[in-house]
Amino acid sequence: MIHFDERGRVGIATIDREERRNALNAELCDQLRGHLEGSAGLRAIVITGAGTAFCSGADLVSRFAKEGDAHSDTFRPAFEEVLDAIVGHPAPVIAAINGPAIGAGMQLAVACDVRVAALGARLAIPGGKLGIHLSARNIWRLAQLVGQGAARDFLLAGRSVDAEEAQRLGLVQHVDHDALSTAFALAGEIAASAPLTVRGHKRALNLVAEAQWLSDEAQAEIAALEAGAFASDDLQEGMAAFAEKRSPEFKGS
Repeated sequence: MIHFDERGRVGIATIDREERRNALNAELCDQLRGHLEGSAGLRAIVITGAGTAFCSGADLVSRFAKEGDAHSDTFRPAFEEVLDAIVGHPAPVIAAINGPAIGAGMQLAVACDVRVAALGARLAIPGGKLGIHLSARNIWRLAQLVGQGAARDFLLAGRSVDAEEAQRLGLVQHVDHDALSTAFALAGEIAASAPLTVRGHKRALNLVAEAQWLSDEAQAEIAALEAGAFASDDLQEGMAAFAEKRSPEFKGS
């Protein structure tokens, strides 16, 4: 579940599913989005994970539901909606990356305004090892944050980085032993600032980013690539290999 606590003018959302390393499913995404939508009056939000992980990614065991002979992704729509809610929240949202942020976990952190990582945290998006294709929005957000070179390293080569390397790349802005305490202190500083200025700057920065959003043609092409990967035999092989704890044998079909 998602625990949500208000401490003064700061909200703290904790992904609490330690038995699955805080893996996200559609229900958790909807819960988090509900808390965000209900906290528009707060001046800062912190998102973190319970235990030793920030978020190990999407729950691959339950993500792909079979309907007849077809498979449908029950996770992606809810995930995209909660990321949009983070970006669209009027107050800054800070990711306190207390442990591994993998796949959807790293994408969740990228959608936040500021990222604080604990020493020892690792970040990666291993989509190529599973046959999972990111959405246009998530590819765009990553490239905007770290640049084309680092984004290609993450998405094409499956690069995994520690907190210090993530900071060097601009993926995270702060590194400390206690990510949550540092993130909460930063949130407190933000909450003490002039709220109209902070909210205005967040909205302005979003508008600057949106001015570089993809054309309709580019969005459509990426959506087609995503759909092709989703319908592929390689995706089924990636899921089977993950469940069976073996290396996948992809055929490009």
